[in-house]
Amino acid sequence: MSLLINVCLVLFVLVAALMVLVILMQRPKSEGLGAAFGAGVTENIFGAQTTNVLVKFTTWLAGIFFALTFALSVLYAHHSVASSAFRRELMKNQPAQTSPAPAPAGAQSSPGTTPAQASPAVSPAASAAPTGSPKS
Repeated sequence: MSLLINVCLVLFVLVAALMVLVILMQRPKSEGLGAAFGAGVTENIFGAQTTNVLVKFTTWLAGIFFALTFALSVLYAHHSVASSAFRRELMKNQPAQTSPAPAPAGAQSSPGTTPAQASPAVSPAASAAPTGSPKS
């Protein structure tokens, strides 16, 4: 699944870059960036009907761009649902920890004492009391 997403992402970036280049090659009315490629370069490459060829190519690239966008959104949605379902199955199959956590080493009772006589463990949060006044 992730290989297909990566291939679609590479195609997506290539189509986007190609679409930017084709759009910039089109001759605007004011002869802006289209004139940077030379006056007759695009006519020599594509012939006299350069505008029609570039418009059709831009249309096809835009269609491919939107199709890849839709495909990537579906793939990412399917990937996230599959991973969350997998996560739920893993959580379901794990045994629940019903046994209490083991006591710290200092709180264990000695062999001669009963559990009621053993000293309770002091938590670090309880022993850390604020010593100074709050600064404003």
